[in-house]
Amino acid sequence: MSKKRLSNHVKTLRFLSQEMTQSELGEKVGLTRQTIAAIETGKYSPSLESAFRIAEVLGRPLEEVFQWDV
Repeated sequence: MSKKRLSNHVKTLRFLSQEMTQSELGEKVGLTRQTIAAIETGKYSPSLESAFRIAEVLGRPLEEVFQWDV
């Protein structure tokens, strides 16, 4: 079985949301700026709750923010 990887469009969508900073997004979803940076670079996978919060703040469906890559 091939390993799947979680990818995301958080960075792009932050900029489309009035150029929101990592810190601003972190404050709105209850995460640190460092955690947002790690999520954006794929070094950290958010919890399901955090992923839903990020999508909600960015005003996008979860599937538009996060995807499984094969």
